Amino acid sequence: MLFNSLQFLIYFVFVTTCYFAIPHKYRWLLLLIASCFFYMSFIPVYLFILGGTIVIDYIAGILIEKSSGAKRKSFLVLSLIANIGVLAVFKYYNFIAENINLLSSAAFNSRALDSWKIILPIGLSFHTFQAMSYTIEVYRGNQKAEKNFGIYALYVMFYPQLVAGPIERPQNLIHQFYEEHNFDIERFKSGITLMMIGFFKKVVIADRLSMAVDYSYSNLNQQSGLSVAIATFFYCFQIYCDFSGYSDIAIGAARIMGFDLMKNFNAPYFSKSISEFWTRWHISLSTWFKDYLYIPLGGNRVTISRKFINLFIVFALSGLWHGANYTFIIWGILHALLLGYSNLKTHFTNKFGIEFTINKFTNTLSTITTFVTVWLSWIFFRSPSLTEAKVVFGKLFTLGVNNSVDLFLNKIEILFCFFLIALLGIYDYYIKEIKTSNTNKIIALNVVLIAICYFFGVFNHKQFIYFQF
Repeated sequence: MLFNSLQFLIYFVFVTTCYFAIPHKYRWLLLLIASCFFYMSFIPVYLFILGGTIVIDYIAGILIEKSSGAKRKSFLVLSLIANIGVLAVFKYYNFIAENINLLSSAAFNSRALDSWKIILPIGLSFHTFQAMSYTIEVYRGNQKAEKNFGIYALYVMFYPQLVAGPIERPQNLIHQFYEEHNFDIERFKSGITLMMIGFFKKVVIADRLSMAVDYSYSNLNQQSGLSVAIATFFYCFQIYCDFSGYSDIAIGAARIMGFDLMKNFNAPYFSKSISEFWTRWHISLSTWFKDYLYIPLGGNRVTISRKFINLFIVFALSGLWHGANYTFIIWGILHALLLGYSNLKTHFTNKFGIEFTINKFTNTLSTITTFVTVWLSWIFFRSPSLTEAKVVFGKLFTLGVNNSVDLFLNKIEILFCFFLIALLGIYDYYIKEIKTSNTNKIIALNVVLIAICYFFGVFNHKQFIYFQF
């Protein structure tokens, strides 16, 4: 059941209405059943896989809290192995098998492992990381082990953010399931507006841009350098609007019912450096890696060389988290190198007392440089393989040779795409979130958004990009 579908609209209205209609003590059960139904609407059998990991982590949390010393740590390790094991089987087995077969063919002229024809469970990486954060926080003593199995299951399965985040922490979300939420008109207005902005980002901007991007990347050899450059530029905003649109819908839907989910995006393309970009993009994932991997590796308390190694490890794994493909790993390593350079520059600047003049011009230049760097790095993220990525970069070097544009869309539609991107930029820079209690203004804004989505939306029920992760 995709957010951008009529089925979800009916489902959301029904579940939310029932949520406020029934007594508080039964609401967690309603949400759990609704979340199970939501997840089963994709591939029903995978609910049992998710259920299995929920049982393991629920028991592990209780055992961790009751134990001490090495025994306490062993329960945490077993929980992490179970979660990572599920990821390894469903997401990385074929990637591992492919690489082992390459080595086996080179050494023994034979294949060692057969590939599996399995479909990756929707949102596996998201709810796995959310489950792992629970046992880690219980182990650290920051979260009490949840005794109510249903509440813990709901923490993992809460339907608004189940398949693509934000990746929540237990200390932020679990206690909210115990709190009674009465219908609040201000939360409703804020939540429904955020949902409509999310729908606008998805069906009007992301899915429209995807037509040009998909066409260009599936016909690379026939594309000019300019076409590829525009398509890659469009992809920057396609993936941003697709993913931030999902987050807006998730946060808005939860807000209407009284739940507060963490902010996942904060105008990332206006960042003045790569390090700032990662405080604004996919915030729930970047903070997850920071808290559970980067800081335990030493964080900023180590030498500059060790810090560079830590960044390399974190971002290589972040790339691998996104997909079992060398393109994702290189994308992650590229960001590690950029962050390493940024840290090295800061280190020597502080060491030798160098001061840079910061003004409007230098800030603008830094923003443009950061955006171009991110834009080029997205090529690896979007390309199906390193071969295609090489072709894209090769096309960009021929940018001035052939200026013809063939992006499936006509000139008016391409100009409309640029207009939508400019509109998005204005929203991100000046507004970021609608904050008004004026009911008439909210109604007018939502009517306009609904009309724009209806007349200009691309309703091909295209899956959200991050569902594959």
